[in-house]
Amino acid sequence: MGIDTIKPIEGQFEEVPNYIRHDTRYWPHFKDCIGAIDGTHIKARISPSCQIPYIGRKGEPTQNIMAVCDFNMCFIFAFPGWEGTAHDSRIFLQALRKQQLKFPHPPPGKYYLVDSGYPQMAGFLGPYRGERYHLPEFHRGNHRASGKKEIFNHAHSSLRSVIERTFGVWKKNGQY
Repeated sequence: MGIDTIKPIEGQFEEVPNYIRHDTRYWPHFKDCIGAIDGTHIKARISPSCQIPYIGRKGEPTQNIMAVCDFNMCFIFAFPGWEGTAHDSRIFLQALRKQQLKFPHPPPGKYYLVDSGYPQMAGFLGPYRGERYHLPEFHRGNHRASGKKEIFNHAHSSLRSVIERTFGVWKKNGQY
């Protein structure tokens, strides 16, 4: 169901999103950007006999979920269910390789924003190597922030919270 439901709308990548077109911090730098890709770890309930591959760096069983959002924060691709030890690049490359997943490849000349956990390749723009990004530097009122860093961080942090709200396991009565 997800493959047929969570997908881009026909012609979606042909126009520049209003979010970019009408903001001088982003225009024209990101006129060819079509969305952002990120992964997040969501707590998972796994039987003790199967937990080991799901135990992430924080010592809890999680699943790693990769998602792609457009600039309206609508999902256009999701790849859930990976064990917590799976690296973002492994999940990403599997999504690109498996034709049946129908990953929405960027059209020629367009690209997605990705974080440093993803490979740098045509159609996928990550942060500058060696550059540290701190969210407080990129608030609208801070004039020192460059547009590229700000939109990268905004897209990255917004996407992560959307993924967590959508796929997260909500805490109820002290249990997940």
